[in-house]
Amino acid sequence: MFSYIKKIRSFVLVFLTHKMALPVLKMIRKPEIFPYSIEGLQLFPPGTLGNELFYFLKKRDLALLPHYARHDIKHILLDYDTTDDGEVCLQCFMLGNGHISFPVLITVIFGIIAIPEHWQKFRIAYRRGKNSNAISNWKWFELLSIPTPTLKQKINRY
Repeated sequence: MFSYIKKIRSFVLVFLTHKMALPVLKMIRKPEIFPYSIEGLQLFPPGTLGNELFYFLKKRDLALLPHYARHDIKHILLDYDTTDDGEVCLQCFMLGNGHISFPVLITVIFGIIAIPEHWQKFRIAYRRGKNSNAISNWKWFELLSIPTPTLKQKINRY
């Protein structure tokens, strides 16, 4: 029974983010088009964010979506997986970090309501976002040649 509920939760979460939030965002604001192909990402030096994005997508068998690359970059830099709880943790981090948007709010609210067994993780992600340097205004596509550990250090206040 619980596995059935998890499947429904996953379906709803994907629907909310990919079928509702992303199209709404494309209409409201003109997102910057990702300037690289998947093959271009592979050419970045090992250890850079661009190269890690290539392997992140390849490992998960995900397509490079031009309007979604920034989101995938955040998964890498924040160390949240693409699982249901990882998606909600990423958005809880962003909320704590001061980024309030439709996708962030809808994902956090959904996570709190539908995934109560991970509330503690969500709270930790939110607090981590509050205690980290602001990242909302980063120029994401200009970071691809920078070593990933360097960028992670810039986010976290150690």
